[in-house]
Amino acid sequence: MRILPAAAGFVLSLLVLAPPAGAVPMDTVILQGLDKVTARVSTIEAKVGEVVRFGTLEIIARHCDKRPPEEPPESAAFLDIWEIRPGDPAVSLFRGWMFASSPALNALEHPVYDIWVLDCRQAGDATPPRA
Repeated sequence: MRILPAAAGFVLSLLVLAPPAGAVPMDTVILQGLDKVTARVSTIEAKVGEVVRFGTLEIIARHCDKRPPEEPPESAAFLDIWEIRPGDPAVSLFRGWMFASSPALNALEHPVYDIWVLDCRQAGDATPPRA
């Protein structure tokens, strides 16, 4: 049985754009941001549904999932990232899933900033993020 190229692409996009299987929803995403101009790396904690700022970027975490400890480690977050500059309309830079285990798979491409997912957790959880 042959799979048509369009069907194969559709199946691959579902695999890439879906959260990890068996994952548990969390309410906070831990991000890391790099400002390429200053070479500073910042850890950003974003509650799901709330806006956080990093330089000229506004980041909204829409969803954050983490696999249970008995499964292979994986955290994934669905993010909306906008660039906000004074006097200019907001520009959408990224909308989609980012995976902690594969930061280059679905990355933000920006000349000044890099953003990637480190972990997902519950707000009261004191566990440090995985690097």
